[in-house]
Amino acid sequence: MATGAPKVALVSCDAAAMARDVSLLFKEGYMPERIEVVDLFPHTHHIEAVTTLVARGAHR
Repeated sequence: MATGAPKVALVSCDAAAMARDVSLLFKEGYMPERIEVVDLFPHTHHIEAVTTLVARGAHR
């Protein structure tokens, strides 16, 4: 967050951790733009989630 990046990509392998991290980024001024679930391990319960967040006021 200290970098002031206009866009951030968050890769998570745990839904609870993703929710926690997105919440922290939201409080710092980032808005979730897109969440994509990626099934890297078919036929298991494991998933990856890629969340793109954009700084409020940044051009999309």
